[in-house]
Amino acid sequence: MDSEEALACLGALAQATRLETFRLLVRHEPAGLPAGEIARHLAVPQNTLSTHLAILARAGLLRPARQGRAILYRAELDRLRAMMLFLAQDCCAGRAELCAPLIAALLPCCPPQKAAP
Repeated sequence: MDSEEALACLGALAQATRLETFRLLVRHEPAGLPAGEIARHLAVPQNTLSTHLAILARAGLLRPARQGRAILYRAELDRLRAMMLFLAQDCCAGRAELCAPLIAALLPCCPPQKAAP
């Protein structure tokens, strides 16, 4: 990810409804949610939500997928990972103890997988 892509992602997330939409979709991975359900969860009118979904999609943070007559929206976790790595890259300037609190904060959510014996 380069600076321009990071700015697009951060700009898309720099609004309360879009940030909450993205966080909601992250919690519902990998199944995703239809727009109507997102609107209900967030108490946002559907026409307003569609604008927010389009902005998040243009930034590459979510992807729509047609399922029958419905469109499911899913968070792009690879894009999230790339943005987080872009932001944290070089955070410790070679001093791992500076990054340790960040890594420790993420571990309860995402424990490392053990290698198969």
